[in-house]
Amino acid sequence: MSTLIPVELPKAYRLLNHGPTVMVSSAHDGAVNLMSAAWSMPLDFEPPKVAVVIDRNTLTRGLVEGSGEFVLNVPSSEQAALTVAVGSASGRDVDKFAEHGIRTLPARVVKAPLVDGCLAWLECRVIPEPHIEATYDLFLAEVVAAWADPAVFADGHWKDNQGGRRSIHYIAGGQFFETGPAVEVEK
Repeated sequence: MSTLIPVELPKAYRLLNHGPTVMVSSAHDGAVNLMSAAWSMPLDFEPPKVAVVIDRNTLTRGLVEGSGEFVLNVPSSEQAALTVAVGSASGRDVDKFAEHGIRTLPARVVKAPLVDGCLAWLECRVIPEPHIEATYDLFLAEVVAAWADPAVFADGHWKDNQGGRRSIHYIAGGQFFETGPAVEVEK
């Protein structure tokens, strides 16, 4: 089981600011699901807010609309195949957690699970915006809790030496880039 460290909410945006692909976990009325999303981003600092695109045809969309909450899980490069797999199948057809042996951790604030082995997790509550949800499939949410693996993130920053575990960034066709070492610029 992963060890988690809490992330101060005003610094939660730093878990997404570098644009990683995420896996969105959701739960409602006894159902759980996991989907991949390449389009997510931080929006604000205080309170921290995020945006994520969740297509209207997905099971995740129904669970998020029903519960009003979700988790953005930031997978590592070790989880790239899993990220493609959960993004390539419908939760209506298969239990992705059972099919892929996905272990989870309980969230502290929301009901959706945290995917074990990720680099970071943002527990989110939807800020209802029916027009943009219906028109653009875009969900806005407040981050109500944030967590990170202390091996890769500490003191509000991604660590330079992450032991080979880096976030992934989807380009297309099952291909990703992964983050590299930080480049420090003197101020």
